[in-house]
Amino acid sequence: MPLKKGSSQSVVSSNIKTLVDDWKKEGSIGTSHPPTKKKAIKQAVAIALATAGKSRNNLKRPS
Repeated sequence: MPLKKGSSQSVVSSNIKTLVDDWKKEGSIGTSHPPTKKKAIKQAVAIALATAGKSRNNLKRPS
């Protein structure tokens, strides 16, 4: 299923869920084959943030 476009938190979360669900069904996310669920989630987060044009470093910066 194609990923949604946008950069809001709800769109990023939805894309992560879509990618993890695809991994559960097919055993792969795109062309990669993460062996564990933890690695699949990390890969899904990276893909979803890249699609949204965000960086993981900017998300949890203390103020």
